[in-house]
Amino acid sequence: RPPGVSRDLLIIQSRSQSHTRTIAAQIGSALQPGDIIALIGPLGAGKTQFVKGLAAGAGVADLRKVTSPSFVIINQYAGRVTIYHVDAYRLGGPGELAALGFEELCESGAAVVIEWADRVSQLLPAQHLVIRIEIIGRCRRLMHCYGYGPAAGRLIRAAGAA
Repeated sequence: RPPGVSRDLLIIQSRSQSHTRTIAAQIGSALQPGDIIALIGPLGAGKTQFVKGLAAGAGVADLRKVTSPSFVIINQYAGRVTIYHVDAYRLGGPGELAALGFEELCESGAAVVIEWADRVSQLLPAQHLVIRIEIIGRCRRLMHCYGYGPAAGRLIRAAGAA
């Protein structure tokens, strides 16, 4: 945890992909420019499904465009809040993401969501929301939400309303 930054915690159980999207949509409805969300979890955990729900809650009109940016690294979605969707899976480490302008993305006035954020955690700003998705069954997931700072606390409260 960054020094001097408070931390909030919430654990939510999702029963299905659609429930994961509903939880994420609640967070997306509270999303504001500058919010940073770090997603962590194994392959198949539902990180991209989470981003689809987040985008829906943030007013992205065409959810078919919300796909994993594994090969392009960064996707951009326009909604009530612009979202940059970053996938760090294929990156060699934090230096590669830094070279792609990650700091500028975080300061752009858009919200930023990073899949495989554990691979680049050194670059995360002090205030951010971490969501660690744990597979506990074929369709069930536990989402461990750790919020650092007041903006992340706002997003956790929105998640708790789902």
